[in-house]
Amino acid sequence: MEHQIIPYCDLYAAYLRDESRTVGTADSISFPRSEEEVRQILRMLHETGTSVTVQGGRTGLAAAAVPRGGHIMATGGMDHVLGLRQENGRFFLTVQPGVVLLNLRKMIAKKEFPTAGWSSESLTALEAFRTASAHFFPTDPTETTAAIGGMAACNASGARSFRYGPMRPHITALRCVLADGRTVALKRGQHFADGLSFSLPTLEGGAVEGTLPDYTMPRTKNASGYYAAPDMDLIDLFIGSDGTLGVLTELELELLPLPRICWGVTVFLPDEEAACRYAEAVRAQVDCAAAIEYFNSGALDILRQRKAQGGVFATLPDLTMAGDGAAVFTELHCHTREQAMSAVKTLGTLAVQCGGAAEKSWVARTETESETLRHFRHAVPESVNSLIDERKRVYPGITKMGSDMSVPNGRLLEVTEMYRRTLGEEGFQYASWGHIGDNHIHVNILPRDMDEHTRAKQLFLRWAGTVTEMGGAVSAEHGVGKLKAPFLTIMYGQAHIRQMRQLKRLFDPKMQLGRGNLFAVEDEA
Repeated sequence: MEHQIIPYCDLYAAYLRDESRTVGTADSISFPRSEEEVRQILRMLHETGTSVTVQGGRTGLAAAAVPRGGHIMATGGMDHVLGLRQENGRFFLTVQPGVVLLNLRKMIAKKEFPTAGWSSESLTALEAFRTASAHFFPTDPTETTAAIGGMAACNASGARSFRYGPMRPHITALRCVLADGRTVALKRGQHFADGLSFSLPTLEGGAVEGTLPDYTMPRTKNASGYYAAPDMDLIDLFIGSDGTLGVLTELELELLPLPRICWGVTVFLPDEEAACRYAEAVRAQVDCAAAIEYFNSGALDILRQRKAQGGVFATLPDLTMAGDGAAVFTELHCHTREQAMSAVKTLGTLAVQCGGAAEKSWVARTETESETLRHFRHAVPESVNSLIDERKRVYPGITKMGSDMSVPNGRLLEVTEMYRRTLGEEGFQYASWGHIGDNHIHVNILPRDMDEHTRAKQLFLRWAGTVTEMGGAVSAEHGVGKLKAPFLTIMYGQAHIRQMRQLKRLFDPKMQLGRGNLFAVEDEA
């Protein structure tokens, strides 16, 4: 068993960082390929009290997968599809946590899976799946190399969360190994809290018992801290827990019927206020909208610059028509072509009402056209990441400074005005984009030196306070990780942070898992 825990050396340097551009340290690393290996490794580390950072695809933006010393458990080798289940015409796929989203999508689209080790029931369900209409898994974060386990750990969302919600409701069962090697297996609808009290049995016998935090979660898109509510389904406690309660080893995902018509429409509007008014109108009037995405003038400027530089960005669409304004992309999931045509017409009318020009819109009706728009959407964060990497060569301490805050309906214009005003006061270069349909815009400050980096952190703390006062969430989809732990204290207060720590201790008495995630390290002592 000792060979499974490998002393850290520079060969594993890639495992010290994630897409936040934060770099950590580690003493050892392991690459388990099964739940039993996870269990044995955790038992050994539990004896010594060694901290454990669980990793999936390392595509996160909150540094949850960045180790602060101790052990790295890299689950990328746990990449098997374990089976398929059919129930009342619905299909449920069971996977290990290391399965990559892009590969999952391909397997679902082709209806082809590696079936070695599958049960006869799974093989029968597969035959039914192959004759059924096309299906898909709706959660769609920007980074398609994300691992399913990591997506569950931060309750990932993506553009289509406007229609389908985050990762949580699409997970119907999971298995999780706790820090001491005990295992819990949960199916949605099976284990519930009694008010705020709970008792969760382990497979080895006995139970984890305790009390949930008594805070009220915001009524908006939210991935901030533990999901806790009276009489809740206890499966939801582990989804979005940022790798702090246990190691996810299996997840069952519900697959949804693929819409017959998937079109995309991008409109260009004169300014940010017009974009907000347009997005609110689309939300109210277009019932087949699956995603409503926003790009401010700063994001469009960066794309123009990258396109001019050539390389992988040379194929980006021409943005001349955008001018100095903003863009809003709407993805339509429709039952019929007539419904899609009606929605496109409505979008054109709304664009004109908000100061745009319908004839300058982009409409994607084919897969090739849709792929062009997807490239456009994904090129924005990729371009910002490249820019941060360039500046990091001069100032190694610089990291990506991107917000992930959401507000309730009715506060969108207010929060965007607050962002614009405070950014102008500080003189920052920035680009904004994101899920405007969910009142959830990512503001990315692009620090030019360490002074700006420090001031950006201070501004984010001020924003966290303002967003909390609005009834919003300090993290809507990326999770809290390490980078947003101070924001969580602002959102819930010290008393509720103590309740979260107490909850964590029930599952992880030595506070080994995800050291620094959700709570500052000094709070975990």
